[in-house]
This record gives sequence, structure tokens and C-alpha cells, in this order.
Amino acid sequence: MFRQFRKEVETALSAALSSLDLPTDDLGVEEPPEDVPATLASSVAFRLAGVVGAAPPKIAIDIAEEVSVEGYDYLGKVDTQGPYVNFHVTDAYYDDTLDAAADDTEYGRLPSTGDSVVVEHTSANPTGPVHVGRARNPIVGDAVANLLDFAGNDVERHYYVNDAGRQMAVFTWAYETFDEEDLDSEPERDRIEYDLVRYYRKGNAFLEEADPEEVEAAEAEITEILQGIEEGDEETYARVETVVDQVLGGMRECLERLPAEFDEFVKETRFMFDGSTRDLADRLKETEHAVYEEDAWQLELDEYDIEKNLVFLRSDGTSLYTTRDLAHHEWKFENYDRAVTVLGEDHKLQAGQLRAALDILGNDVDKLENVIFSWVNLPGGLGMSTRRGTGVMLDDLLDEAISRARDEVEKRLEGRTRDDDLDEEDIDRIARQVGIGAVRYDIVSKQPTKAITFEWDQALNFEAQSAPYIQYVHARCCGIVDEATAAGIDASEVDPSVLTTEAERDLLRTIARFPAVIEAAADDLEPHTIATFARELAEVFNTFYRECPVLDADEEVGAARLALVEASRNAVANALAIIGVEAPESM
Repeated sequence: MFRQFRKEVETALSAALSSLDLPTDDLGVEEPPEDVPATLASSVAFRLAGVVGAAPPKIAIDIAEEVSVEGYDYLGKVDTQGPYVNFHVTDAYYDDTLDAAADDTEYGRLPSTGDSVVVEHTSANPTGPVHVGRARNPIVGDAVANLLDFAGNDVERHYYVNDAGRQMAVFTWAYETFDEEDLDSEPERDRIEYDLVRYYRKGNAFLEEADPEEVEAAEAEITEILQGIEEGDEETYARVETVVDQVLGGMRECLERLPAEFDEFVKETRFMFDGSTRDLADRLKETEHAVYEEDAWQLELDEYDIEKNLVFLRSDGTSLYTTRDLAHHEWKFENYDRAVTVLGEDHKLQAGQLRAALDILGNDVDKLENVIFSWVNLPGGLGMSTRRGTGVMLDDLLDEAISRARDEVEKRLEGRTRDDDLDEEDIDRIARQVGIGAVRYDIVSKQPTKAITFEWDQALNFEAQSAPYIQYVHARCCGIVDEATAAGIDASEVDPSVLTTEAERDLLRTIARFPAVIEAAADDLEPHTIATFARELAEVFNTFYRECPVLDADEEVGAARLALVEASRNAVANALAIIGVEAPESM
């Protein structure tokens, strides 16, 4: 409804400006300041002051008088306040919002755009467990994919697997060289990547500390593995994939806890074995940007304001990670309308080089969009072991979150008023939903470019800007619906006109904005704005809950309020789903 209302406002305002012979290129339509009682307002009078030669308030009055509201479904009234032209909705706006949101569990989902979008995220090297410092990638990446899906796109989620670089050659050599008794520790968890990472650590320690002759022999074996992969040798490939697939399997189990799931794991060797990397390197060598310097083929990117050259081929003819990633991206462009990549801030240079190289190759780089994120930091005193200096793993964070959430849930059991006895299985479920939800919300709710210091007291605060606060609103909605249904209140046919209080209208106005919030967030690739909306909706609902009882109201009002609760439940659930947070039915 809000999206249609906005279009009606823009159409009516453009017509009024045209009739006054005023420019219509910048309408200034926006949500009004808090002290302006309207659904939308225009600041166009500010811009036109210099054109008209009059004060903005006078211009606003002239424009408002020229605006016609005839023939519109939701545009009901136009007035002014100071320099603002204010636009007010009709009763039909509230009626249709209530009908749409209360009846549709998919409320907020936008019509199909017809676009296919590949979202690549996480793509951590398969060398061991997922570190908590990288947790922002799968959490933000999954939210971006969910958001684009809800905005009407056909979305695929990809994990790009680095299975051809030096790290994997070292890992393979170490796995084949050392035995269990050679390793320095026991696995930190009973899962395959925690077992195998010990070989990777042992191999790196050996290369740093062993006698030079032993290191030289080891490096020769590692180089042989790299060359075998480059040449497409099937036996060498099988050796490397034995390690890669096992570690990746364990990493997937960890990511599924978030959950962050993928439609495809795309391996970089694919673009070596099909010849596309070699073809791409040959094409790059033919461009005017290519130079052979320091025993390597490079691209000079000064024209793109990038000082550091991009090395794309070594002197021995072997490719680099970026070369293969270029071939990977051309494959994306051939198969998808848009390619979105979620990257850590340490990859900003490489992302710029990659875009420039793709442009040099003649690709439409407007199809490529990046979401750059900063790191997650953990303060001291979190009660989690860093285990032999290897850092805190994502599994550790999730375990700790669930444990702390369970403590909070159990503390609140005595004060529960809802009559639905929770058993141990229910408490375990709620603890998982709340704990993991708290981690996800705390990370995705921040602007990606800002570094995060994760704080338990904030993330698990049931009374503040947190996932538990919003989840509790959803559970409260479910409880009200259950109680009202048991009391025989029927919300299937209601009269929305009885919802006249400011708390009721404010809640309806907030719910009506949801599809437009999704549209704007998807356009800007900013899932944190969905998290902000979810919190705002929860706050507005709690005001409604305090002021507008359902069970104690008269029959007609109670039924309409129940429909409003159902609408709130659907909007909250869908907002949480987009950012990957579960919506518990009881807490």
C-alpha cells in the first residue's frame, strides 16, 4: 500500500508542478519529520525558492492548492506545514493494509523482477574451522540473498571454493606426509575439519622451523602438486580434493547452524580444467594494459585510479587466484543478470582490480555489485577459550550464545503468564532460536562497513535493540492469537474503520511501509535496514499491546484488533526471516 501511495503522491505532485510551469525533475518526496503529521511530505518548496523568488512556505501553499486528489485510491488530503507539502492517506489505505498483512503469510514479498541473481558469499579457504572473525560474511551474505529473493529476484547462493592455491597444496602435502602421532594436539571438536586442520598447522610449522634441506624437499613436492593442478592432472586433482571435500563438509555443518546454506559450491579448478582461465589470460595479454614485468604478466590499472598492477600470469605460465576468479566472473555474467559478492574489507583492492580487468575484457561491469564488510571483534571476558592460540571459532560463539540464551530463558520461566507449559525440548528449541538469533541480529543490524565489537549484554537483552526483543513480540502475537481464537473471537471478517486510536493507526502505518522498506533495502543491498524496521515495528507493536487489549474489547473492536495482531505477526516473522532470525511461537 505504501508503495502505491508513494506513486500516487508523485503523480499528483508532478501534475500540480507542471500546471504551475515548475520543474518536476526533483519532487523531494520523503517520509516527513517527526513533527509533521503526514504519511509522506515533499520538500520541493525549498528547491523552488530560488526559481520562484518566494518563501518556501508560500510556495508550498500554492503547490498544495494545485494538487488534485481525485481518482486516487490512497491519496486523501493535501495540506502544508511550514515549507512542507503534506500528503495524507484515505481510510482505504488502512483497510487494504490490514487485509493484505493479516491474510498473507508472505506479506511484504515483491512481484517478480524477472532477474536472476547470483549471490556469492563466505568462500573461506577450506583450510579449517570457520573463525568468528569471518562470521560476518555468511551472516550478511545470507541476509543479502534472502532480501533479494523477497524483493522478487530469482536468487542462487554460491560458495566459491579455492581448491587450487598454495594453501591447498601445502594442506595436501601435509595430510599425506604426517601421521596422527606426528601431530601436536587432539582435535578441538569431533568434526572432520577440526581433525584435519591439525595437519595443516603441522605442515606450516614444519615449513617455518625444519632444516633448510628438508624444507627445500617439501617445497618441491608442494610445487609438484601446484603444477599438477595447473596441468589438469586427474590424479593430483583427486589427492587435493580428498582434503578439500572433507574440510568443506565440516565447514558446511558449521554454517548450517546459522543457518547459511548454498545452492552450489563452485570450485576454481573448474575454470582451469575447462580452458577458460587460459583463454582469459591470452585475451588479457593482447590488451593495451598488459605488460611483462618482474617475470610476470601484469595489467597496468592507472587509468582506473589503481596504483598496484594486477599480476595475472607467472613467468612459468601458471595462473593466479585472481585470474581464475576473472574466468569465474565471466561465467557468472553469462548465466545471471546480476552478480553480487560479499567481501571482507581486506579484499577491497582485489575487488577493484577484478572490476577493472573485467571492464578491460569488455564485460558489462554494471552487473557486478559488491557488499564490503568490516570485522567482528570479541572483547575479553566472554568466557570462551581461544584454544592454543588458534582463535575463537564460530562454533564456540554459537555454543556460548545458546548456553547464555538458555540461562536467560530459564530465568524468565517463573514470570511467564502464557498458559503453555514448556518442557525441556521446548526450552532447548527456544534457547537455540534466541541464542543464534541474537548473534545474527547483532551482526546484520550494523552497517557492514562499521567494525563490530560483539557484546553479550547487548545481543541477549530482551528489553533493548536486540533479536530477543523482536522475537518476543512475535511470540506475544502468537499467544494473543491463540487466546483470542480459544475465546471465540473471529478475525476473518472485520471492519477496519473501528481502529481509530493513534496506537492502532501508527501500527497500521508501520506495517504498510514494510514492502517499501524491502524495495529500498534490496536496491541498496542493505539488509541492516530490515533489522532496523523489525525493531521499530516491535516498538510500535508494544505500544499497541499496552493500550489496546484484544480480549477485553467489545466484539467488533476485538476482532479488528486481532486482525491487526495477525498482521503484525506476519510482518515481524517475514522481517526476521529476511535477516535469517527465527521467529519463535513461544518464549
